[in-house]
Amino acid sequence: MSNTPEQSQLGKASSYVDQYDASLLFPIPRQTKRDEIGVTGRPVFLGADLWTAFEVSWLNTKGKPQVAIAHFTIPAESTHIVESKSFKLYLNSFNNTRFESHDEVKARLRTDISAAIWHGSAVMASAGVTLLLPEQFDAEPVHELDGLNLDRLDVECTRYQPAPELLTTNTAEAPVTETLVSHLLKSNCLVTGQPDWGSVQISYSGHQIDQAGLLQYIVSFRNHNEFHEQCVERIFMDIWTRCKPTQLTVYARYTRRGGLDINPWRSSAPAALPPNVRTARQ
Repeated sequence: MSNTPEQSQLGKASSYVDQYDASLLFPIPRQTKRDEIGVTGRPVFLGADLWTAFEVSWLNTKGKPQVAIAHFTIPAESTHIVESKSFKLYLNSFNNTRFESHDEVKARLRTDISAAIWHGSAVMASAGVTLLLPEQFDAEPVHELDGLNLDRLDVECTRYQPAPELLTTNTAEAPVTETLVSHLLKSNCLVTGQPDWGSVQISYSGHQIDQAGLLQYIVSFRNHNEFHEQCVERIFMDIWTRCKPTQLTVYARYTRRGGLDINPWRSSAPAALPPNVRTARQ
């Protein structure tokens, strides 16, 4: 039986386990939500979900606490996502557990998360895991998403549930290649309804997308309940099907909650992953 978001620890009182426990990870199938947006076979997009965990700690063999920042790369082709509260509970389970080295911690993280995102599947590609130790913290950059800022537009916004009909293109002019950015993306947790705040970058080639309509469309997610990964795939598919670009990339950086941020990236063509660099709001 497939796990559903309602079966997870979201919105429920949770006891915080501080001894290592991989069973805390709660996988949720990607396909259920993909069916809703018309992705029933092989997706037209590639990509990954870039996670950053800012509250990672364990004990060394002498019982001395160690801290790190962790970057995770979850491939979009994996069969499952990991529900974020379960991810936080899992990371907390390291807090009073002794490990020989940070390499052992990194290996344990990779093994457990890889098993969760391919839950029940014989096919498995490892999740990417990078641990940054305190001496590396000062090198962590902060940079905003590059692109033309849509938020400069003085538009009237009246739609607060996804409204793909707001997306239009100018087919009378020559195709363009451009990158557009908005900091007005907001959605809500699928289960708890708590707000998720983000910035989104849309890069495409094709007939020029009407910028006012695109901004209104982004704002229309404001009262929509869906996980980060699902929102980005919905945005990608709405633009792909309605605007018909020849190439499209959608990348969102959501602010952290509970020491975790989730940053989905989807592209119609193979490309290097964007660097997992936080924005000022993150």
